[in-house]
Amino acid sequence: MDSINELATALKKFPGLGKKSAQRIVFHLLRQDENELKRLGALIATLKENLKTCSECGNMSAQDPCPICSDPLRDRKTLCIVEDLESLTAFENAGIYNGLYHVLGAQMSPLEGREISNDAAKFLLQHIKNIKPSEIILATSPSIEGDMTQFSIMDILKSVKHTKITRLAFGLPLGGSIEFADKLTLHTSLEARRPIES
Repeated sequence: MDSINELATALKKFPGLGKKSAQRIVFHLLRQDENELKRLGALIATLKENLKTCSECGNMSAQDPCPICSDPLRDRKTLCIVEDLESLTAFENAGIYNGLYHVLGAQMSPLEGREISNDAAKFLLQHIKNIKPSEIILATSPSIEGDMTQFSIMDILKSVKHTKITRLAFGLPLGGSIEFADKLTLHTSLEARRPIES
């Protein structure tokens, strides 16, 4: 039972998994073919090795630049700033946005020591300088941390001129997270975005 408990304890560290869910996953894995387990283990072990950070937007994919930045059919005049890969994935899965993204890679939370670094701010400004978008959409989560992140981004964007800056409307539940929003809610909040007064 030691291996079962050890793996269940490791799985409990995953977001949204409690003790019982972790145990169910372990028992499911026990019923799998040994080759399937080895394949799954190899996928996990090499996950980071097979991914690159996009030098243009901060997304992660097997290529650099990422497929989104490389796609000539994307609207290159709209830039959506998201906090993390989960938010970018939520927009892409919803199929409601065809512009470019910029992944900050963090959400502001001074109490937990999370802030937007100088390097992240320079990377964002360089991306904006390179593509010269006519609109920047701030797609931060509707939470205290999301609002703090938005204010920090606005501070970074003070030097950006002649660009419309908007944020998602509040169709998203307060205190929620973009990654868990359904397609209709994301679509409504994107379509009803509003300008940010500086």
